[in-house]
Amino acid sequence: MEHSTNSKILFRSLVNSITLDESREEIESIVRLLLYATKGLSDADILTGREVDSTIADFESTVRRINAHEPIQYILGAASFYGRTFLVNDFVLIPRPETEILVAESLKALKDRGPGARIIDIGTGSGCIAITLALESPASKVTGIDISEDALGVARSNAKNLGATLTFLRYDLLGTEELSGAWDMIVSNPPYVARSEVHQMKRNVKDFEPHLALFVPDNDPLLFYKAIATAGQRVLRKDGVILTEINERLGKETKALFQSHGFESSIITDLSGKDRIVVARRVQEPNVTKILPKPYLAG
Repeated sequence: MEHSTNSKILFRSLVNSITLDESREEIESIVRLLLYATKGLSDADILTGREVDSTIADFESTVRRINAHEPIQYILGAASFYGRTFLVNDFVLIPRPETEILVAESLKALKDRGPGARIIDIGTGSGCIAITLALESPASKVTGIDISEDALGVARSNAKNLGATLTFLRYDLLGTEELSGAWDMIVSNPPYVARSEVHQMKRNVKDFEPHLALFVPDNDPLLFYKAIATAGQRVLRKDGVILTEINERLGKETKALFQSHGFESSIITDLSGKDRIVVARRVQEPNVTKILPKPYLAG
């Protein structure tokens, strides 16, 4: 085959050309993702050395971007989440495996409710949480909100591509307009990284992912959780529940915050034993307000 390469040789060459300060395993994972997305090569194809109509020269530009710490998901414009592929760009955070725990726990909580449960995803970003819940629980009515219209554009594209029916709205949780509606569940993966923690972050995150969706002030690290708890007091129906991803360093503090707002709260850890999710259930009678205005249907 003209202009072709043994895929095993191509794989090894690409791995050796990446100079990131990462483990060999992580670099190989990046290259496998690259070759699958661009050439459709599976692990089996690489292991058996299937011929592919490319050489390493065809990947020079991509390798430069990888070595400049640009996330492979942004380079490819896509990321995997809960078994589906979502469009991503630098307007939205890259969906992470840890956030799949939030979705799984939300789906468990929905089993206690009948059809038609109303769910709001605060800070929806790419829409990965809201869209997944809409697809996995089609009887539910899901709304995703975000301050960024650019992020909402990505979310709407993902909903259309994946055939999900839900609503997206622009809304500033920290603004002057109060969140309204009558909701059974609030889910959120809000900003929770303190500015002082930036030196601990990898360059592929701090240099490329949107800071609006990442950081909170050092003097108020639970800023968004306060806003979510306050909103929950007002808009959650009786026995409503909040599920939020959290900063692993502030698990106890986040749990206590929700308790101080009248919720029964608990912490769920990830596979590494790190505090990852707070589940807060309403125990006070709600003061439900009107439904959010002007919905925009995805797609």
